[in-house]
Amino acid sequence: MKVIISHIRSRLSNPEFFLLFFSMLIGTVAAIGAIFFRQLILFFQQLFWSVDGGILAGVIAAPWWQTLLIPTFGGLIAGLMITYVVPEAKGPGVPEVIIAITNMQSRIRHRVTIFKALITSLLISAGASVGREGPVVQIGASVGSSIAQMFNLTPDLRRVCLASGAAAGIAATFNAPIAGAMFAMEIILLDMEITYISHIIIAAVVASVGSQLFWGEFASFSHTTFTLYSYSELLIYLALGIAAGLLGILFIRLIYGFDRYVEQVQLPGWIKPAIGGLLLGGLILAVPQVAGVGYETVNAALGNTLGLKLVLLILVAKLLATTLSIGSGMSGGIFAPSLFLGATLGLAVGIIADQFFPQLAINPGGYALVGMGAFVAGTTLAPITAVLTLFEITYSYQIILPLMVACISSVMFVRLFFGYSAYEMKLIRKGVNIVRGHDVGRLKNIRVTDVMIYDYESISNSATLADVANRMADSYYPHYVVINQDNEMVGMLSINDLQHSLGKFESLKDLIVVDEIMTKDPIYLTTREDLRDAFQLFEKKKTSCLPVVQPNNHKKVVGLLKRHDFMLAYEDRGLKDHLISKM
Repeated sequence: MKVIISHIRSRLSNPEFFLLFFSMLIGTVAAIGAIFFRQLILFFQQLFWSVDGGILAGVIAAPWWQTLLIPTFGGLIAGLMITYVVPEAKGPGVPEVIIAITNMQSRIRHRVTIFKALITSLLISAGASVGREGPVVQIGASVGSSIAQMFNLTPDLRRVCLASGAAAGIAATFNAPIAGAMFAMEIILLDMEITYISHIIIAAVVASVGSQLFWGEFASFSHTTFTLYSYSELLIYLALGIAAGLLGILFIRLIYGFDRYVEQVQLPGWIKPAIGGLLLGGLILAVPQVAGVGYETVNAALGNTLGLKLVLLILVAKLLATTLSIGSGMSGGIFAPSLFLGATLGLAVGIIADQFFPQLAINPGGYALVGMGAFVAGTTLAPITAVLTLFEITYSYQIILPLMVACISSVMFVRLFFGYSAYEMKLIRKGVNIVRGHDVGRLKNIRVTDVMIYDYESISNSATLADVANRMADSYYPHYVVINQDNEMVGMLSINDLQHSLGKFESLKDLIVVDEIMTKDPIYLTTREDLRDAFQLFEKKKTSCLPVVQPNNHKKVVGLLKRHDFMLAYEDRGLKDHLISKM
């Protein structure tokens, strides 16, 4: 018995065990936050438009002056609160969470949870063309960060808690725990230790269960059945994916181009969302379907109840409405507008395809469904999240193949012709360059010469395989700079270069020379470059070291930069930045 009790105590003292309880706690509290947020939206919608569900019916029935006044009022209140109380609430929410992970040791101020919910629910109810998913991610992440800070968890565990909260927010909103977990790992973290994936999934599942206990079994969208009638349609889905990528690039450029223009306007920051609200109100008067989240219109697209001319009008108007909302400095996500734009684009493509290929018996509503995933994939550059989200909405295996074709083609088009997601553009606008979860910007002030080693080993290009073996037996270095008789670099030699010759070492040891097996034309850094340049090369080439040469003579090696030393420098700079921020 004593042995059993001792074993149980040792398990309970395991931090991994306690982290499971934190995940469950975070999932529960994040679900409560998501429910509170949704209830706030319903409250403000009833207050502004006297409707309990979506605001479309209220907007259509309202007098023109009310349609202009309410978005303006919502923008004014939001602008004041964002400017003077919680600046983190501005924008989609997801980039702010990524910044908290990379630059702020996964710390988010406690007030963000309440004020992000309050501001965004006010704006959505007032008619702002923004989504509730991005804010829910920020709310959930804030919950995870706050709980981790309360219990004084380490930065690594705070990171896990923050990601768990973000996953829980998405899971509670869509009733999609798998998509929520993947959203956190693919978009928020970008890289993650496999050990902690289970904790993120647990938080997402608990949040999904919590939302079901409150709302019951609910579907985010209606008309979600899907059938693939012919494999010939995959070519049309490929075209849909390319169209979604093209429209996604336009969407991102419009939002942040208008945001840049608004920032240059010489007006107080708090008034700009109100002006955006006034312009938005005028657009809503012309096209009421663009008001708010717009899921009523998405359901109409999925049900194929919109004509081609109307759906194209709504698509263009929603593009402008979202640009006005986010570009003017309002708070809200781009995930829901992306679903809206994808559904209308997909429906338009489906209607046109049905006219040209009547023999295929095309269902345009199915194209609206796939269009949602393709557009989300293009704007977020997260195809796995898009595929899983739509799969959990439909529970149809038939949609997987069209979704993969459309989502991957959309992502490839955006990467080829633009290169950044909507979230990455927001980070770049803030001066943060994120690559695989790291802020490359913090490396710009560290020179390569500050980190490289000057004591490196070289070997002649005329040395034999036997000479190499003798050198390696007495050396700690797994790689050598290969030089010629003029002491100039002509290549690099590593263990990988030797593997094809080792099987016949005895017969080849005096016949093969280094010049025949080395890596020729090696990539290198110059002494003028900084660690941002090194980061890009390490990520692109997956090498363990880089020779450092003189700027005016690329064959003259002065040192080596090892990946290990580079990562130590990065972590050291991150710690210094954190300490400075606390002073």
